[in-house]
Amino acid sequence: MRKTQKVALIAVFASLHAVLFFPEGPWRSFVIYLMPIEGIVLGPVAGFFSALLGSTVARLIKPSVWWMFGIVAEPLGVMGAGLLAKQRWKELIVIYGVMLAAYFVHPYGKMLPIWTVLDLIIAFLLIYPTARMGKALWGNRTYMFPAALLLVAFVSTVADSMTRVFMLVPVGLYKPFVPEGAQDFDFLANWWFIPTAVLSYIEDLMVVVATLLAGIPLLLSLRRILRLEKPLT
Repeated sequence: MRKTQKVALIAVFASLHAVLFFPEGPWRSFVIYLMPIEGIVLGPVAGFFSALLGSTVARLIKPSVWWMFGIVAEPLGVMGAGLLAKQRWKELIVIYGVMLAAYFVHPYGKMLPIWTVLDLIIAFLLIYPTARMGKALWGNRTYMFPAALLLVAFVSTVADSMTRVFMLVPVGLYKPFVPEGAQDFDFLANWWFIPTAVLSYIEDLMVVVATLLAGIPLLLSLRRILRLEKPLT
């Protein structure tokens, strides 16, 4: 693929990333359904910058008080899919491990119910086997392809969630939103963390279903049309 074609492909994904931000999802935007494919096709480097550009442009057009979460979490989620597609599990283990450890070391992380972060723990444990299966995304072993894509979609979507949790609790970005006179932990747990944890599980399932129904034929079509044999970067 020529350099101009690569730039054009990155620009297309960045545009799609921006456009899919505008429709409202249950918690995050509909861009979460694109992110796994974006990372698999573009790879960790180009995928990260495509998502960063798309998420930034989207929030300039449609400002949001949660802007700081999206422009960090979405690029990391896309990068996670790209790393898994290239069978690079060590970098992702470090990224997940640091954020997960920071959450459990934080006093609030110890106090919040463990069930709210079970998907984060499961995704962390699945990083290595998912990366090992990453080669099925580009090989001829078609019977392994759906399972590999579903695992990559789940783990990379949770990378987005984990980044938001990391920014929310250890980094403390919930603090500007605490109403005057409210207790920090009560506000964080009851108003924000626990309700959105439930929605996060629902979205995990929705991403898996969307990947099964639309992601598999989409990625197969892109592989054939663009003659891709590996991620772009």
